[in-house]
Amino acid sequence: MAKIALVEDNADNRLLVRALLEDRYQITEYETGVAALGGLEADPPDLVLLDISLPEMDGTEVLRRMKEDSRLEGIPVIALTAHAMAGDREKYLAAGFDEYLTKPIVDEEVLIGAIQRWLDGTA
Repeated sequence: MAKIALVEDNADNRLLVRALLEDRYQITEYETGVAALGGLEADPPDLVLLDISLPEMDGTEVLRRMKEDSRLEGIPVIALTAHAMAGDREKYLAAGFDEYLTKPIVDEEVLIGAIQRWLDGTA
């Protein structure tokens, strides 16, 4: 079973994502970017779902640090964010995210499809 790290500070959002994905994947949750970096280094996942707006260290900084770490740089990272203004998708993809999905999640198949494409290497 593929391992997915969910980095999300909102408990309700974590609960929703877990409910959608836990039958298909092993989920590890982190509330902050700092906690995520420590956990990712200790137990690297197959894919990361990363919120942009996090306390202490935002998602773009977490991503930057992952890309600087040889153990983490190849892990696909999907931005899962409420940032949905014009240009945000392009901005976050340009920052190095592999995929960009907006919250709230209204279609679980979009989320699952994106995860599977990256895990299968077909994205």
